[in-house]
Amino acid sequence: MDISVVVPLYNEDESLKELNDWIVRVMQSNHFSYEIIYVDDGSTDNSWEVIQTLTKENPNVKGIRFLRNYGKSAALNQGFKMTSGDVVITMDADLQDSPDEIPELYRMIKEEGYDMVSGWKKKRHDPISKTIPSKFFNLTTRWLSGIKLHDFNCGLKSYNQEVIKTIEVYGEMHRYIPVIAKWAGFKKIGEKVVQHRKRKYGVTKFGMERFIKGYLDLLTISFTSRFIQRPMHFFGALGSLLFLFGFIIAGYLAYQKIFMAVYRMTERPLFYFGLLAMILGTQLFLAGFLGEMITRNAPEKERYKVKDYINFKK
Repeated sequence: MDISVVVPLYNEDESLKELNDWIVRVMQSNHFSYEIIYVDDGSTDNSWEVIQTLTKENPNVKGIRFLRNYGKSAALNQGFKMTSGDVVITMDADLQDSPDEIPELYRMIKEEGYDMVSGWKKKRHDPISKTIPSKFFNLTTRWLSGIKLHDFNCGLKSYNQEVIKTIEVYGEMHRYIPVIAKWAGFKKIGEKVVQHRKRKYGVTKFGMERFIKGYLDLLTISFTSRFIQRPMHFFGALGSLLFLFGFIIAGYLAYQKIFMAVYRMTERPLFYFGLLAMILGTQLFLAGFLGEMITRNAPEKERYKVKDYINFKK
């Protein structure tokens, strides 16, 4: 199969039929073999009923429904598991991403050898309250990750099948899939300017809090990607340095007391700094040791409770 299109959605019943017809037109006009996987993230409107109708009309359309709302990352991760296409395309269900971009995104993966290609909504149809924070967010992410992309959070992306079968997306990490892919060993990450359309139906499901969560997620992924398999390298090293610093202070104070007859050591702030450093150093070292033990015996991550499947082989 040439292409798998994964569409995560939450309460987008008004746009699904139009989006589906558009994707099918693009696929047929370019003679692609394809599948469209809709992942209903616990919608409370008629989205699942619309998906059921679409699957009956077209066997290439498939549906997954979560028991409750888990978030976009969970929807993408579950959709990735079910894909079978050589190239995987993701897009949002609100019609702000254009399916006409699919052929070029596919070509960049197959012919130019990119591991993944991220869309760049260079001209956005969003209010300034979203565009300014988004620019600052992308600037910070570029600086911390070293990946030269302009729009990390664009939902329109294409992937080599190997990438999405290797990485795992959880929590709120969908914003950082390029970062996850890079740290998983996929270095050839490209970018394509894509069309951004005004929202036609409904309202956005994300508020300003996503930027706060975004930065916390970036710190999380930066830390976990480097130290999740070796927590002792971080906590052990930091703990050892703190303990050494406290030990040097204790040695200096002991020298003053023994050879310089300096008394009332417990009245000196330096004494407490040294004591605190040794205590914190010991605790951090133990935290690293415990982290190593937990990592070696860690159970699998959360399994999302899927309520229904349509058109997937058992």
